[in-house]
Amino acid sequence: MVALILSFIFTLIVGLSEGQLRFNFYAETCPAAESIVRAVVRDAVISNANSAAILLRLHFHDCFVEGCDGSILIDNPNAEKHAFAHQGVGGFDVIERAKAQLEAVCPGVVSCADVVALAARDAIAFARGPFYDVPTGRRDGRVSNLFLANDMPDVHDSVQQLKGKFFRKGLTQKDLVLLSAAHTIGTTACFFVKDRLYNFFPGGGSDPAISPNFLPLLKARCPPNGDVNVRLPIDQGSERTFDSHILQNIRSGFAVLESDAKLREDVETRSIIDSYFGFFNPMFGPFFQPDFVASMVKMGQIGVKTGFQGEIRRTCSLFN
Repeated sequence: MVALILSFIFTLIVGLSEGQLRFNFYAETCPAAESIVRAVVRDAVISNANSAAILLRLHFHDCFVEGCDGSILIDNPNAEKHAFAHQGVGGFDVIERAKAQLEAVCPGVVSCADVVALAARDAIAFARGPFYDVPTGRRDGRVSNLFLANDMPDVHDSVQQLKGKFFRKGLTQKDLVLLSAAHTIGTTACFFVKDRLYNFFPGGGSDPAISPNFLPLLKARCPPNGDVNVRLPIDQGSERTFDSHILQNIRSGFAVLESDAKLREDVETRSIIDSYFGFFNPMFGPFFQPDFVASMVKMGQIGVKTGFQGEIRRTCSLFN
């Protein structure tokens, strides 16, 4: 049933892409492209399991600024990657390793933007999530400016702010819930949690949305005067497996991030979350994995550059 739904989604997305991107774009020009990226990602995840979440987050951050064009990969003092909103984003070395291998086999063919999208897909699969086809054919952007990242979603945003930021990228509130569920893998730093624990606005103190059964654990991991760089799992109890457990945690008051917790407070986003846990859900859906895939593929087409737009970088951190 899930496989059939995934197949239908892929067919629908291809129809909506209007030829800008397509599956197997490199089938003739660089047939080994996807297997090369997959092997590099596999090695990265074997070396560090958190690499899966890091590569998934890199794709999200790239797409939300200037579209999915590899702009976050550029490395110069004023480049986008140095924006405050991108602090903690990583995976650049993995992308460069994959790109170097691609250049050795198919020079000037595979864009860095496509490498980022493929790496995110493979990262999800290696975290025991769904494997899905990624439409490719993106070209790399020629603009990367840290000031362009000012509208990134933030952990302190209200639900309405989050909805607005997603809407401006052509994404729905269902996409907001599903893409937030990518927090099912990976960690965050106490820096992003401490205000919820000790200085929550309004009123100070702790965020009342945190379950009293969960609050002591969070405070133990992130004490008032502790190291803000200490990391903790975002999806308590299932941080290494890509599944819907994060949504259950949000429902139960066990969300680590404030932005995730706020999805429970809004009637519309809460109803979307609850729909994945209904009595008839196991038989009639909606089904989390195919829905997540649809949102990921949709996000991966934000502001893409195709045809003669942009360029194909030789090195992902440098414009040609």
